[in-house]
Amino acid sequence: MDRRSFLKTLAGGAAVLGLGRTAGLGASPALAQDYPDLVAVRGTSVTAMYDRALEALGGLGRFVGKGAKVLVKPNMGWAVEPSMAANTSPELLSHIIANSLALGASRVSVFDNTCDNWRNAYGKSGLEEAAKAAGATVAPANEEKYFQKVTIPGTSRLGETSFHELFLEADVVINVPVLKHHGGAKMTGALKNLMGAIWDRSNLHWNGLDQCIPELSLYRKPTLNIVEARRVMLTGGPRGHGDSQYLAANMLLASTDPVAVDSASAKILADSGINEPGYIARAAEIGLGQSDLSRLSVQRLTV
Repeated sequence: MDRRSFLKTLAGGAAVLGLGRTAGLGASPALAQDYPDLVAVRGTSVTAMYDRALEALGGLGRFVGKGAKVLVKPNMGWAVEPSMAANTSPELLSHIIANSLALGASRVSVFDNTCDNWRNAYGKSGLEEAAKAAGATVAPANEEKYFQKVTIPGTSRLGETSFHELFLEADVVINVPVLKHHGGAKMTGALKNLMGAIWDRSNLHWNGLDQCIPELSLYRKPTLNIVEARRVMLTGGPRGHGDSQYLAANMLLASTDPVAVDSASAKILADSGINEPGYIARAAEIGLGQSDLSRLSVQRLTV
């Protein structure tokens, strides 16, 4: 499925392709096959899009049980205002946290190994304040002592890396990147967002981002991936600057499959001259998910 077909079908409202049910609602929640592989929602309110996407996926309660330790992993790496769209929006983060706690999560944690000074990034992004107000624990990730070295099975490049202790301890990982251009990796999405969960990012750059980014998910794939694609940065990423260009895509994508959600995200960027990053095909090759959207149940909705 090409980019034009993907967006054209989305504009038409609700539809499901492949094996999923027609409206995604009303069928028994007991069967996993009743749920679409990927949900794409168009709208202007990020919380309304999130609510509709999770409703189609069976609700957050399908993933978060009573007593669960939840990690919500946003983009929080840059000391810039939310209007720059370099980080996940505070309103989406707080909404997911509140949703998780209402379902009985025993703890919701938030962190990012930031690129800018961590205190400045946590503060200026508005994400620390929003997360704490919603009831989450906001943890630092600025020192190696917060990370634990693990061996990643089946890698060809990485072999081992150090993940944040909260990523390793969590029962549920909700991965919430903002879609944007990235000067090195071409695109920030679900797979790329796990770079903020490890200590030594330079190792991935030295060994090749297209090879190493997927290998992070060989250790652990997030439970759920939610890609915010409202105001999408097209140039100057990942931090952005005063001359950065943007696309008002007004979308949110959700899936348990990080490859599928990144493949759909790449199609949003395609008409702006941003080619699909090589790490998506590589992730599919090593069995992390499906990059061919025509082989998936995709539900497209408008709110």
